Amino acid sequence: MMLRRGFILFLPRLVGLLVVACCSMSIVYMLACTPKGDNQQLALPRVHSPTAKEGYEAILQEREDQHRTYIISLKKQIAQLKAELQGRSEQLKNMQNQYPDPLDIQLDHSKPEKAQANLLAFLRSQVDKAEVHSGVKLSTEYAAVPFESFTLQKVYQLETGLTRHPEEKPVRKDKRDELIEVIELAVGSLNKPDGVSKAKPRVYTASDFVEGIYRTEKNKGTLYELTFKGDAKHQFKKIVLFRPFGPVMKVKNENVNMADTLINVIVPLAKRASKFRQFMQNFREMGIQQDGRIHLTVVYFGKEQMSEVKSILENTSKSANFKNFTFIQLNEEFSRGKGLDVGARFWKGNNVVLFFCDVDIYFTAEFLNSCRLNTQPGKKVFYPVLFSQYNPSIIYGHHDSIPSLEQQLIIKKETGFWRDFGFGMTCQYRSDFINIGGFDLDIKGWGGEDVHLYRKYLHSNLMVIRTPVRGLFHLWHEKQCLDELTPEQYKMCMQSKAMNEASHGQLGMLVFKQEIETHLHRQKLSSKKT
Repeated sequence: MMLRRGFILFLPRLVGLLVVACCSMSIVYMLACTPKGDNQQLALPRVHSPTAKEGYEAILQEREDQHRTYIISLKKQIAQLKAELQGRSEQLKNMQNQYPDPLDIQLDHSKPEKAQANLLAFLRSQVDKAEVHSGVKLSTEYAAVPFESFTLQKVYQLETGLTRHPEEKPVRKDKRDELIEVIELAVGSLNKPDGVSKAKPRVYTASDFVEGIYRTEKNKGTLYELTFKGDAKHQFKKIVLFRPFGPVMKVKNENVNMADTLINVIVPLAKRASKFRQFMQNFREMGIQQDGRIHLTVVYFGKEQMSEVKSILENTSKSANFKNFTFIQLNEEFSRGKGLDVGARFWKGNNVVLFFCDVDIYFTAEFLNSCRLNTQPGKKVFYPVLFSQYNPSIIYGHHDSIPSLEQQLIIKKETGFWRDFGFGMTCQYRSDFINIGGFDLDIKGWGGEDVHLYRKYLHSNLMVIRTPVRGLFHLWHEKQCLDELTPEQYKMCMQSKAMNEASHGQLGMLVFKQEIETHLHRQKLSSKKT
């Protein structure tokens, strides 16, 4: 009862407090929502004021004037942006006309003048883009494109590979013709009358040429700087020439279907059963399981270890359900050229891609596709440059153990080299091999037969595709150079043996091994004393 009576007495007070709160909130709301006067915003006239109508009209007029001014300002900004955009478009169009896109240059025979003008404009732009008149900023010391120098008889080059020398005659016809043309153009330029001097001009000849340097920027052109003897001692004439590279042009766009293109891998062999077992592991994984469009022909010389080799072949056939193989046995002295020639001619099916291979080769499924894509009957033969492995015991001698074969097959200068002096691994259609005359069967033993076949193709109208490939490896093995080889063959064999062991730096570490160990021993003694 007491609680109820207290609540009844408190209720009027509560209602009063609520009323006061509501009134306060209303006052605050009105104050907050009332427009400010003066210059910020005109106050709304009171509803019952005699000037209410005129006040509203004035406010609306002012708002309308503000919006109109804002719209005019926006229109001016849009017009300015349009003008700027038009100006930028004109600049871009002028630049495109001055430096046309290579892919947009069309040699339209219906408008030869326009096509020629576009081409000349592009070629001039190549001079401006190249490092002819001034240098460019480079990120590192290795980013500079080096020059090579030349005289009338010699070329001095940095990128020698394994088949070229630091100083040599320009053997390649394209390089020889290029340098002769450049010298002739320079001589012609020197002998061209200048129209100023009345004295009898000196006649320059190629014998006045002292030296030249040249370098090629792959996407721009080749720069030549040639020096000739001047009119007096210590005076010279310098001619700068530039051969700009033309625009990229589409030559062909075609679909290539290799689904039914079979490769016949031909391997000549004598003994070496353990190597053949390793080869068949690679052949099974890459050729049978991953590629599947492959035939294997083994031409075996003699009878020693023959049963073991046949057993390896038959076991692979059963376990992989592989029937596309041929085994040919010859009772005669081993000859690589004879084995490959017999294997190629033994094939009785349709025209097939031949891959001449050795038992110490490792290939990938990607290489087999490269083999197909770079051969074409009557047009192209493929001579890949394989990566030759160094002696693993030297490369990994400081390791706890030698890695597995798959882990060793990485392309680095410490692990191997591009075997650009070898021509034994090659892909070609059987029809081209037969038409060219096959191998020279008079060559016996090791080496020489592949070079003779390669030269036959070079002397024919077929295109020879010669390029390094990332999926073809020559596995290291100890090379034996037999006494019965001819002097030329023995020399080639020893050169190949020297190349196979290790890199220049690694061989140097072996030569100075004793000196290095002595130094380390002294360092250890010195550290103990301190």
